[in-house]
Amino acid sequence: MITVPYETTLYVRDNCMCLTVQRAARALARMFDEALRPHDLTNGQFSLLMSLNRPEPPNLSSVASLLAMDRTTLTAALKPMERRGLVKVIIDPSDKRSRLLALTQQGMSLLADVMPIWVSTHGDLEQVLTLGEQGRLLADLRKLL
Repeated sequence: MITVPYETTLYVRDNCMCLTVQRAARALARMFDEALRPHDLTNGQFSLLMSLNRPEPPNLSSVASLLAMDRTTLTAALKPMERRGLVKVIIDPSDKRSRLLALTQQGMSLLADVMPIWVSTHGDLEQVLTLGEQGRLLADLRKLL
């Protein structure tokens, strides 16, 4: 039997960018999920609501691209939010085959209610990283997009 030495496992643990980003993303997700829980909202749902907060309703593809999701995953994520009355899917008047996504009044109200929570939670993160570190981290991560 061929095996991978334990030293290799330790090397990957300590040097794998993908693993480190995944772990950091999960930790951040848990932090924001906990903060948003009183409003029955997850960090992913918050991001989706925020992505729809535009002057004109975006199409499905542009939202999927912004959130780095495929269209099928986005459609599945929209269903519970649609049932909850936070978003609506409308036919694009300029192309009947295309769908646009819009916040409802209830969705806009919820987004306004949770913004102070996001600001506070984000402020907690800003205590961990200096302003320069925050900017550098965001810039470095954006290079990967």
